[in-house]
Amino acid sequence: MHKKAYLPEKICEVCNRPFTWRKKWKNCWEAVKYCSDKCRSLKTMPAESRTDKKPA
Repeated sequence: MHKKAYLPEKICEVCNRPFTWRKKWKNCWEAVKYCSDKCRSLKTMPAESRTDKKPA
């Protein structure tokens, strides 16, 4: 039997990608909103600035 058959998932508020529970979030899973440090640092940027735009 695999121990990690089911881990809870959330959707990142910045990149809208799913991410799964980690052991380090054991005590604060309800408060976790972002999948990574990069997304957490981008949370204050306007949405237009976060998208990858290619030059015309």
